[in-house]
Amino acid sequence: MTDRYAVIGNPIEHSKSPFIHQAFAGQTGEALTYGRILGDPEDFAGSVRDFLARGGKGLNVTVPFKEEAWRLADELTSRARVAGAVNTLVLQPDGNLLGDNTDGVGLVRDLVQNHGFDFRGKRVLLLGAGGASRGVVRPLLEQHPALLVIANRTAEKARALADELRDEGVEVKGCGLDELPGMQFDLIINGTAAGLKGQVPHIPDDCLAPGGWVYDMMYASEPTAFVRWGQAHGAEKALDGLGMLVEQAAESFRLWRGVKPETREIIDALRSDQQR
Repeated sequence: MTDRYAVIGNPIEHSKSPFIHQAFAGQTGEALTYGRILGDPEDFAGSVRDFLARGGKGLNVTVPFKEEAWRLADELTSRARVAGAVNTLVLQPDGNLLGDNTDGVGLVRDLVQNHGFDFRGKRVLLLGAGGASRGVVRPLLEQHPALLVIANRTAEKARALADELRDEGVEVKGCGLDELPGMQFDLIINGTAAGLKGQVPHIPDDCLAPGGWVYDMMYASEPTAFVRWGQAHGAEKALDGLGMLVEQAAESFRLWRGVKPETREIIDALRSDQQR
C-alpha cells in the first residue's frame, strides 16, 4: 500500500501543501500520496485517528489545530515543547505519535540558506509572543544572535516567553511595543496577525538599523503590509514567508521519509504562480 500523508486544518482548500509534498515526492522518488483533510472542530482527535486507521503515516497540522495536536501527541520534540504547538505529526513504528514544530527550522533555513543571512552577532527583533513566535524562538536562538528581543502589544506575554528562554546562552528580552524607541535591530521578524488585516505592528520608524532586513512570516500574492513597511524604511531585504512555508514542509518530509528534498525550484514555482 502506498504511504498516505495529508494536511489537516479548517479551512483547508487553500493549502499549498499538497502541491509542495507531491513535488517533493516526484523529486526524491518517494512513493506516497498527500491530500487535504477538513478537520472537525469538535473532534480533531477523531479526525486524526480516522486518518491513521486508513493507513495514514503522518500529518501536517494548520490553523486552528496546532495546539490540539500538541496535546494529542504521545511524544514531543524539544522545539515543539517550547512552541506549545505542533505542525507535524509522525506515526512511529511503535504506534506512538511524535509531535514536532518545523516552523522555526523553515524560517531559519529560508533566511540563512536561501538568502544568505548570518545571525551571528546580530540584533534580532521578533514581533509578537503568540503561537507563531513561540514556534520559531528556539531555532532562532540556535543561530547565536547577539540579542533577541521579543516585543508584544501586551508586554507581560513577551516577558513570560523571554523568561522561558533564559538558559539558551543568548541575551533575550521581552518588552511591550511602546518600549522599543531607542533600540535598533539588524533583523525584524513579524510573527503577529496584524498582516491579516493589512496592518503593521506599531513600531518606531527608526528601529531598523542601516543595512537591516525585515521578514514577514505571512505571505500573499502581493507584498504584505510589513514587507512594504520594510521597503519604505530602507530595508536591505524585505522578505515574506513563502520560502519558510516550503522549508518547513521540507523538514516535515525529512521527518517522515528520512530524505531532505531540494526546495529552490518549488519556491520559484510558487512565486511565479503567485505573480500570474
